[in-house]
Amino acid sequence: MTTTTDVLTAVLLGVVLLAAACSGVVGAAPADAAPATGTYTVVDTGQTTCYDNNQAIVEPASGAAFYGQDAQHDGNQPSYALSADGLTVHDNVTGLTWTQSPDLNGDGDINVADKLAFSAAQTYPNTLNAQHYGGYNDWRLPTIKELYSLMNFRGTDPSGPSPSNLTPFIDTTYFAFAYGDEAAGERIIDAQFWSSSAYVGTVFGNQAATFGLNLADGRIKGYPIDKLNYVYFVRGNPAYGVNDFVANGDGTVTDNATGLMWAQDDSGDGMNWEEALAWVAQKNAENYLGYSDWRLPNAKEMQSLVDYSRAPNATGSAAIDPVFNITSITNEAGQVDYPWFWTSTTHVKSNGRGDAGVYICFGRALGYMHGSWVDVHGAGAQRCDQKGGDFSGYTYVPDGYYFAQAPQGDAVRIYNYVRLVRDAGTTPDLSDVVYLPLVIRQGL
Repeated sequence: MTTTTDVLTAVLLGVVLLAAACSGVVGAAPADAAPATGTYTVVDTGQTTCYDNNQAIVEPASGAAFYGQDAQHDGNQPSYALSADGLTVHDNVTGLTWTQSPDLNGDGDINVADKLAFSAAQTYPNTLNAQHYGGYNDWRLPTIKELYSLMNFRGTDPSGPSPSNLTPFIDTTYFAFAYGDEAAGERIIDAQFWSSSAYVGTVFGNQAATFGLNLADGRIKGYPIDKLNYVYFVRGNPAYGVNDFVANGDGTVTDNATGLMWAQDDSGDGMNWEEALAWVAQKNAENYLGYSDWRLPNAKEMQSLVDYSRAPNATGSAAIDPVFNITSITNEAGQVDYPWFWTSTTHVKSNGRGDAGVYICFGRALGYMHGSWVDVHGAGAQRCDQKGGDFSGYTYVPDGYYFAQAPQGDAVRIYNYVRLVRDAGTTPDLSDVVYLPLVIRQGL
């Protein structure tokens, strides 16, 4: 006869066994099964179209060329809410709240009169806070990681002759935006926005610079601090953009802030964009480091790894936390340097061409200016490179190629490096749990 004691004993024993299964005593669950803290949620890039080395394509199947690119992975989808007074935009994913418009003088036009030098951008939040703008008094100039959370890669790059079909790299359903003030002599691409993240190195030889985001042409660059740029201001979630890396002791590193797991080593060699996607597929087939769901990180995932307190000519290191291993290279200037890393994101031109892929610089962002190679945009910059093919469209100088049409003669490499990423907070796989038979008898 089964008694109440028997039932309680069975329940308690079942709980013990389930706890043991989840803790690794019986049928261990994956070590990364714990959820991330979520203080630094990386927002998806918004890219939904697939591309080959030139143009848009039908979504490739697993095993096909170009499989595994940005549009084939659904991340944390952007979600915004406009305030009732129209002054602010709340990001439901990051917890950040933004000023809705860069129209600082409130005349209804966004133009050069609204732009600030870096020093003025730093102090302008004092004005907003004194006004309790939008009902808040804790506005600040965003870091480059906070600012990059707004980046939307449905945008198209208008660089080049006769741009058309312009789409900015921000969601204009919620945010006010304007291109460069051509009436004032600016270029259409002069829609750069300041961040608070000063470059610890220098650009153009010896100029102090601060990182900004160009929402017209879709790039992060270090800009000389006397340049005039637009500004969005931010408040809320001060932990956003702060990494929390843990080395797992198995060749992987988990960022508890973003919930992403990374390979501790990089690819060790450069490759073109198609090869990079294929290399990821190969590593999954090998069950690399015990996982088969690695991917080529999208632009925003890759940028989340940048340590903006580091730079080769300032700290003698790559712009990445030393918990990671990174290959050393010799750059076009003959310096010890560190690679640029491919992302799975395509940099689309205004004519619809998709022949460039986005990369993040963990070493110097070199350009060829005035007869020499110099760091023109800073370690931590985001630019783009030709996905494949050869260097025939570029100018050759000793030790490298550069894009002569770029204002700063951006170096062209085509063969960039790869670092793998996967989602760390996966659901535990209990298929291997060993369920022991329960022997229940009175008085157990």
